[in-house]
Formats: sequence, structure tokens, C-alpha cells
Amino acid sequence: MPVRKRRNKAFSLGGFTIEPGENRYIELPLPALYTHSNVFMPVHVTVGRESGPVMFISAALHGDEINGVEIIRRVINARAIRRLRGTLVLVPVVNVYGFISKSRYLPDRRDLNRSFPGSVQGSMAAKLAHLFLQEISRKCDYGIDLHTAAIGRENLPQIRARIEDDPHLGAPVILNSEFREGSLRQSAAREKCHILLYEAGEALRFDEVSIRAGVKGIISVMRTIGMLPASRRRKATIEPAIAHSSRWVRAPKSGILRTTCPMGKRIHKDEILGYVSDPFGASEIAVRSPVNGMIIGKTTLPLVHEGEAIFHIARFEALSDAEAVLESFQNEIEPGGNGPHNPEDEPMIF
Repeated sequence: MPVRKRRNKAFSLGGFTIEPGENRYIELPLPALYTHSNVFMPVHVTVGRESGPVMFISAALHGDEINGVEIIRRVINARAIRRLRGTLVLVPVVNVYGFISKSRYLPDRRDLNRSFPGSVQGSMAAKLAHLFLQEISRKCDYGIDLHTAAIGRENLPQIRARIEDDPHLGAPVILNSEFREGSLRQSAAREKCHILLYEAGEALRFDEVSIRAGVKGIISVMRTIGMLPASRRRKATIEPAIAHSSRWVRAPKSGILRTTCPMGKRIHKDEILGYVSDPFGASEIAVRSPVNGMIIGKTTLPLVHEGEAIFHIARFEALSDAEAVLESFQNEIEPGGNGPHNPEDEPMIF
């Protein structure tokens, strides 16, 4: 006997009601600029005809982290979304003020991702955090928050989550990460909204591999939690390598850094990662890894001060397995690799 499909419920946001089978673009009002110009947080809501989970995808919580904006654009236009079950809430630019000024922070220099749960009568950061929590995350069962490294750094595609938080997002690495005080992930978890945090690429730049991995991972998560039907293609699933800890390697002195190891490289303890020298090359110090692991983040700026974090190394129980996972990921995701080609998403060239 065929399973009877349950009709989805209407979804309310910002004073609007979106019925099953509809999608709507909504502008949530934010505090105005001192120029008297109005500011709004853009939200796109799609309500499937069939019942299912409610999930949000957010980007640019830090205003200069723009990879997620392009990921959300591609998700909106993905053919798979036409078969949506449940409700999908997309917020491509959370920190509108930072996005406009190409800055990580809000105009008051506060970090929005350390300002949750916020309040109605607090700072600009507190107001924005409170609005997002009330209007978006508290109405959702799941959330995916898209990030990049801070400016001047680059991250290998990775998930920051507690190991028990499933499913993963198709990234080659999961870094076991506890909640940070004042973060969206912590506040949403208190409201029973399960969040994955995706880190990939660097600030103020589009990275094609990171974007492709993000889109593919989001669609995979939606299939896993029942928001999309299972794929008809039979293919092997890449199980991510789980890193239970990580460590930053810091510059031994101030100077000019020459790196000799690429992102994703398998590293052994005491292996040379690069050299720091003075501008004339009169003195030079090798930067060595204190542990075995894999490079999942690094600085992109060659000018460093003593004590500055320059390499981020994740530690795995089975390092060789992690290396194999990364190789499979690169073959499937990178432009020109062996993965499926979607003509709608041609690689961006700058």
C-alpha cells in the first residue's frame, strides 16, 4: 500500500505567511544607517508541498566571508530543490553592515558570532543576533552556517562540529569543536536547532572548490534528513576524516615567511613547513611541525610577526586514511576532476 504523503504546514516569518508550494523573498528590517538609509536582512523562504524538516542556511555572519553567498545562490537554483519536502530558509547575508563595507565586523567593531543570543535593547550586534535567533533559528530544526577563514588566512573545506552532531556536509575533514560562548551554534543548540558550521576558503574571495563542496554537501545533508528524495545515482560516499584535535604553529620570529608545504599535505613531526627570514636573508629560521597531522589552514600573507599563527594542523588517529579521503574529495570536487559536471555551474574565473 503506497505511503500517504502529508501536506506541509504554512511558514511564518517577518509578518508574512508562506503557504505550501510557495516561495517568497522577505526583507527583515535592521537598524538604519546614520545617513537615514534603511537596511534589511534578505531572506528567501521555500515551503515544499510535502511535510518535512525546517532548515536554514546562513552566510556572511562575518561580512567579509563571501563564499557562502555564492553557495546559497547555487542552492536556490539547484534542480533538486524543486522536489523539496519541508521548508528551506536561506539567508545569504546576515551581517549586512559588514558585507557592505567588506568588513568582518559590525560598525561598532563587535563580532556578531560572539554576540548571541543578543537582546532587543542591547548593541547593534545584540539586536542583530536577537533578530536572527527569533525569526530564523528558533523556527528551524536544522541549520548550516557557512564561513571562511579570517582575512589573510585560508581553510581547507572542513566541518566544525561536535562528533555526535550528524550528518556531515561532504567536506573531507570534520574537526571536533565544542561550542564557543556567544556563538550562533551555541545559542541555536540551546533551542534544539542542530547546526553544522562549514569552513572553507578565505575572506573576500570566491574559491570554486570550496563553493562546489558546499553546494554538494548541502544537497547531501538535505537528502539525509529527508528534505530531498534519495539520489538515483549509485556512488560511493566519501566518509570524512575526523580530527579530534588541532594545533596552530606560530612564527618563531618576525620576518618574511616562505611556505614549502601546500594545504592538505600530510605532515610528520619536525617536518619543515617553511622558513622565516629577514628581508636580506641574513638570518633564517625553519618552521617545523610539532605534531603529525594534516595542514587544514594557513596564512596567505608572507609578512609575519613573532607568535603569529601561520599553520593550522589537524591530528588524526589514522593519518593515511585522512590523506586518502582528501585525495578522493579532490578528484570528485575540483574543476576538471572525475566528479559529475553540472553545466549550470561553470567554474568562475577571475
